[in-house]
Amino acid sequence: MSEQYTHKINYVIGPDGSPLTVADLPPPDTKRWVIRRKAEVVAAVRGGLISLDDACRRYTLTVEEFLSWQRSIERHGLAGLRATRVQQYRQ
Repeated sequence: MSEQYTHKINYVIGPDGSPLTVADLPPPDTKRWVIRRKAEVVAAVRGGLISLDDACRRYTLTVEEFLSWQRSIERHGLAGLRATRVQQYRQ
């Protein structure tokens, strides 16, 4: 009989370079999305700590909203996540 082992990721490297676990993620009832919190969720999904579906369900996000965070980081770094700078970065 063969047993299947699933490798569960315990942590990923967060946006500030420190280990990020599920316990470190923003609480599910987060209302104020600052740069750090958005970046932590993006890092968790990218690193496989949680799935995109789990993140969207947990934080009541749409896939488009999450993907916009991810694109902003790719194009402009963490500064791209600033709500006050959105108009400057949009093209």
